[in-house]
Amino acid sequence: MRIITETRLNQACEKHPDAKASIQAWKKLVKFQRWNSFTDIKTTVPFATDQVRNFVVFDIGGNKYRLITCINYNKKTIYIRDFLTHAEYSKNNWKNDEWFRS
Repeated sequence: MRIITETRLNQACEKHPDAKASIQAWKKLVKFQRWNSFTDIKTTVPFATDQVRNFVVFDIGGNKYRLITCINYNKKTIYIRDFLTHAEYSKNNWKNDEWFRS
């Protein structure tokens, strides 16, 4: 899978240094995948926590962080939408993203 807006992941590593190893492990894992559905993701990535409308949410750092992505299965592309602490994620403000509503 091709990762778009990898800059957001780099920013997350700077803001949350304790998440850096987990983010790098996630990137390494997904770059070699060719998913066609959320079921494929759940089979290969046990920390893909949920599919919420247009987003796939990954548990990063042992339930401490959430990586919110939008995946185009046909193009084999993952768009990074946000990286949040679990507390920030629970507030549901990320659902204001225009891609969530479309």
